[in-house]
Amino acid sequence: MPSNILLDLIRTRKGLKWGVPAMLLAGPYLAIAFWCTTLIENGGPGWLHLVVQVCLWNALKMMAIGPVSVVLLVRARAREYRSQRQHWQELSEDVPLGDLTRSAR
Repeated sequence: MPSNILLDLIRTRKGLKWGVPAMLLAGPYLAIAFWCTTLIENGGPGWLHLVVQVCLWNALKMMAIGPVSVVLLVRARAREYRSQRQHWQELSEDVPLGDLTRSAR
């Protein structure tokens, strides 16, 4: 399904920023579900029930990816910050204090 491909792309580190805008895709899915429901009520074919179920399921997935991507993005940024801070601490421990005072002159 195209929605699963999109969700896989959003779950990558570069794609996490697109989670909240992807929630907007729930609107068209809900509109299609509503349209198919209207067709069913007016004597449309019964197989449209399947289309309604698929659209509602995809709308739920799109609405859920927003908050999930925000949590994943915060966790990724915190991990990157800790890694960067640890890297700078290791660099500062490797340089002797005497070398720092000589290079500052």
